[in-house]
Amino acid sequence: MGPEWVAIIALVALFAIGTALPINMGALAYVAAWLVGMYSLKLDEKEILAGVSGDLILTLIGVTYLFAIAKNNGTVDLIVTKAVQMVGGRVALIPWVMFGVTALLTGIGAASPAACAIIGPVALGFAGKYKINPLMMGMFVVHGAQGGGFSPISIYGTITNSVMRDNGLPVGEMTLFLASLGVNLVMAAILFMLLGGRQLMSQRIEPDNDDLVDNLHAGGAQVPARGYGTNAPTGTQATGVRMDQVLTLIAFVGVAVVALAFDKNIGFVSITAAVILNMLAPKAHTDAVRAIAWPTVLLVAGVSTYAAILTQAGSPEFVGRWAAGLGAAAIGALILCYVGGVVSAFASSTALLPIIIPIALPIIAEHGISAIALVAALAIASTIVDVSPFSTNGALMLANRPDTVSEQTFYKQILTYSMIVVAVGPLLVWAAFILPGW
Repeated sequence: MGPEWVAIIALVALFAIGTALPINMGALAYVAAWLVGMYSLKLDEKEILAGVSGDLILTLIGVTYLFAIAKNNGTVDLIVTKAVQMVGGRVALIPWVMFGVTALLTGIGAASPAACAIIGPVALGFAGKYKINPLMMGMFVVHGAQGGGFSPISIYGTITNSVMRDNGLPVGEMTLFLASLGVNLVMAAILFMLLGGRQLMSQRIEPDNDDLVDNLHAGGAQVPARGYGTNAPTGTQATGVRMDQVLTLIAFVGVAVVALAFDKNIGFVSITAAVILNMLAPKAHTDAVRAIAWPTVLLVAGVSTYAAILTQAGSPEFVGRWAAGLGAAAIGALILCYVGGVVSAFASSTALLPIIIPIALPIIAEHGISAIALVAALAIASTIVDVSPFSTNGALMLANRPDTVSEQTFYKQILTYSMIVVAVGPLLVWAAFILPGW
């Protein structure tokens, strides 16, 4: 058996075990990289470890460190509270505010499950109180997280753009971000129209800050994220803007400006901003380092290491040539979109992205499909399915259901919607991004 087949079989086993058992997939990936590298590719340990990206690891540490401080000092609470107050009592706008705030959180560096864990209880609390369809509200949160998830300074965006650079592909950071945001906005709009959004337009409430704070800090049952550390929101009640919160908001803007306008490494910039904020209030953020998404760091480090082994084994070219040899590269691209969507519905999108993109390289190289368009299609197809109740984001929505709906009913609703997304989503994304240029 050739090494490309050994690497593919190990990859399937990796995802199967990681899905069936509560084991960090990064740890599994390290084991697979070691075994395949040593005994199939005859590599030594240094050669196996050469695949890990120090730049990517630093970015993950920096952005989650900064976000942990923002959550700890109440800046996240402040953003949510002020955003809801801005709707002026218009019930129909509350789901869109939740979409926007969640998108903002992932866009500035929060892990998608972390953002969903923070906003999910808030959003579903409002759904129960103001008779908003809980499925619509919960899915708005997840789609918001995915919509902002590919900004140039986000975790998904950083991973995807780094993989493209490492493989010599042209990078379209804003194209990827806007494509993901656009697709998730469309899906949210469809949900809004089908699940009672129009009826909400005639409803008004008197905004009550106490209600906002109660909802913000009300804890629903939390589902431990697979590969992530997420907790219910904590911090001060955001009844006013404190100086440390102003400085944190300035830090967010500063990180974006320095990283994008001056083309500086986002990891170094983020960790510098986090260290400065920590120095300004050392006693207030003594536990901030513990809140860094260390399981996510392990996940991405392990998977990126195995992705390098997969590439050395020739597996991406093998699968890509098979898909490209089906008669039309567009059909191969469609198959890859479905592979990404189906696998990600049951496993980690963060783990899948560094693997699915290199697999598409032969289609890009030999058939002239736009690299940016294909990567956008693969990235979006692999993340819009995180509405699944088997994924962390979907499970968080299920765990925080309002009392107005039973757990079994809500589970069936989320499951039905996720099955529709898995069945139709990759096809629509493929039609939108691949067919026009084919």
